[in-house]
Amino acid sequence: MSESDKHQGHKETGADTGADTDTDGVLAEVGPRLRRVRKERGATLAGLSSATGISVSTLSRLESGLRKPSLELLLPIARAHQVPLDELVGAPQVGDPRIRAAKPIVMHGRTHWPLTRQPGGLQAYKVLEPKRKLEPEPRTHEGYEWLYVLSGRLRLVLGEHDVVLGAGEAAEFDTRVPHWFGSTGEGPVEFLSLFGRQGERMHVRARPKKRGEDD
Repeated sequence: MSESDKHQGHKETGADTGADTDTDGVLAEVGPRLRRVRKERGATLAGLSSATGISVSTLSRLESGLRKPSLELLLPIARAHQVPLDELVGAPQVGDPRIRAAKPIVMHGRTHWPLTRQPGGLQAYKVLEPKRKLEPEPRTHEGYEWLYVLSGRLRLVLGEHDVVLGAGEAAEFDTRVPHWFGSTGEGPVEFLSLFGRQGERMHVRARPKKRGEDD
């Protein structure tokens, strides 16, 4: 899978910032979900307006994301569609939080194991890059990426930088900067990749090197 095929802000300022970001992400998905549910039921905006007492303009703004959803608006819509409110909001079901091993995706010689279940937002993968020597082909696209090397050595070309990350090292970068990463040619490398399509930054950091450690 290429970076553009695979590839999901602002910098963390505290615990509240992460919670706000999660909430914003949930709310951003409500509009498209409202439109999908309505169309699946063959309802028009005018018909839904008649059933709920909500104006057509307000319903249209809700579906396009121009109006922030509220309980007062979502409850009558859920009743009109005869669906649970959770279905409109996209609230996750309470259950086993463990991610079951998904079928790996092999593309361009690199193997990816998806580690996230929800579409959109941040996406996580475990990646195995085989031993091979490739010529870097930096590219750009929207998003923000975080990499953490589990084993082996990963070469990262980012703008004017050309560095090698060893096990336990991490990197994060704006993917609008020309970048490429892959094998150093010395052996296989296994790493974790977190990617946000809309530029979400990861609220994780690599362990800083202690003074006196080798660079």
